[in-house]
Amino acid sequence: MSDKDDLALCLRMLEHLGIIDFNGHASIRSEDGMFINIGSSQRSRLTANDICTVDLEGNLVEGAGKPPLEFHLHAGIYRDRPEVGAIVHAHPQWSTYLTMTGHAYAPVFAQGTLVHPVPVLGTPDSINSPQMSARLNGILADRPAALMKSHGAVTVGADIVEAFVLIVYLEENARRQYMAMQLGTPYAFSEAEIEAALKKLWTQGLFRRTWDHYRAKLEDT
Repeated sequence: MSDKDDLALCLRMLEHLGIIDFNGHASIRSEDGMFINIGSSQRSRLTANDICTVDLEGNLVEGAGKPPLEFHLHAGIYRDRPEVGAIVHAHPQWSTYLTMTGHAYAPVFAQGTLVHPVPVLGTPDSINSPQMSARLNGILADRPAALMKSHGAVTVGADIVEAFVLIVYLEENARRQYMAMQLGTPYAFSEAEIEAALKKLWTQGLFRRTWDHYRAKLEDT
């Protein structure tokens, strides 16, 4: 599959999971800048034809439509983080509940430790300008994920598989944290347990297994 095919598949899986809906976008770094889904595209039915190529200024290089207004989020990270090969920005339900109520993300299951600690951008504003992109990058720093208060989340990865899997882990951790909070105070992994989980779970093989799991579920629908 091409990068555009993988990107379209990523977005369809995220829509199927409820992590994105009619909004949300993902990108893969390219020679010209990035591949990113067209802003007006139907996320549940995306194909490679709904992926455009833009430079880091947002100028259309190739494609049948314009990028989303928040392309600045992607461009800013690609400029500041040369190791990043792919980015996901979504509006996931459970992790956004945490930022809406001032609850910090707590690592409550093993896969959720991979993005801990998760910094929070203290505004719900869209990342639709270089200035907002710089604010986000300031709190994201070298982390794999960040939350945006009452807005959403962003994950970055070496490739689209990694960026996809990390946002799935982040959202599942937030769901478990929220549900446990209804019963009491959730157990949070210790620093030693977090370190052990990172060594065991941060592998390309396990990332690919997670990707393939959700791909199979999507193909069965």
